[in-house]
Amino acid sequence: MIEEVFAQRISEYGTTSELEKWNVVHEILQELVLVSLSRAGFFSEAEFHGGTCLRIFRGLDRFSEDLDFALKAPAAGFNWGRYLDRIQSDMGLRGIKAEVIDKSGVDATVKKAFLTPAAIGGILQLEVHSSGTPKKARIKLEVDTNPPAGSAAEINYLVFPEAAAVTIQTLETSFATKTHALLCREYLKGRDWYDFAWYAANGTTINFPHMQNAFRQSGPWAGTQVVVDRDWFSREIGKKIGEVDWKAAREDVARFVPARSQPMLDLWSRHFFEKQLENLLRKWD
Repeated sequence: MIEEVFAQRISEYGTTSELEKWNVVHEILQELVLVSLSRAGFFSEAEFHGGTCLRIFRGLDRFSEDLDFALKAPAAGFNWGRYLDRIQSDMGLRGIKAEVIDKSGVDATVKKAFLTPAAIGGILQLEVHSSGTPKKARIKLEVDTNPPAGSAAEINYLVFPEAAAVTIQTLETSFATKTHALLCREYLKGRDWYDFAWYAANGTTINFPHMQNAFRQSGPWAGTQVVVDRDWFSREIGKKIGEVDWKAAREDVARFVPARSQPMLDLWSRHFFEKQLENLLRKWD
């Protein structure tokens, strides 16, 4: 029974709150979506990246909301249609009632879709009440149909809930993608900085050619011949660190971080992240 699968996974995580339980349920649903995408052949044309990818395949300890993908080659005519059909069909076979909606704009470069489950087997309701307001599970899928050149990827494998092959960006490429988001996103997202601290702690290097192509393609440097290298990275990230409202950043990421990791958020400050950057650059030497 599908309910037993969810109940077992929740028990294994040792969740201590309704919010953590919801995060675990959300992650299992994400994994089910990845299985369906894999079996529908999606990863022959796309790569998985972002926070959810880091958590599922790289051991990042924060939860994540969305599934982010990039095509291996530009394809303006990409359509979610048959993939969403497969996801909905597979969910139904597993006893999960779910609505899937393609929200892609006709001319949009990033094609978006949403999956909203109602219940699992009619027993486990997918909502958490916070301050009296119901919060329903909703998974957003995004695919960049005009990705910057220079990406590198590898094949990895899901083992839960079923075995499936998934094409994911290399760590060096995903760090480049995350850096582009950090410097170009028009709003503060504390989850970006949580991931930055994780990359820094692991001494991850960067796919600079891919990152340079990304900055030349979109964001404040679009259309320029900006040269993106170690010195540029150090200067621009350092400048960004000095501009962040760290209290707001902590508040954004807190609900995605398990209780055991919450104390680390109390350290977040300009000085903390300047040290993360300094330590990262030292590891590159």
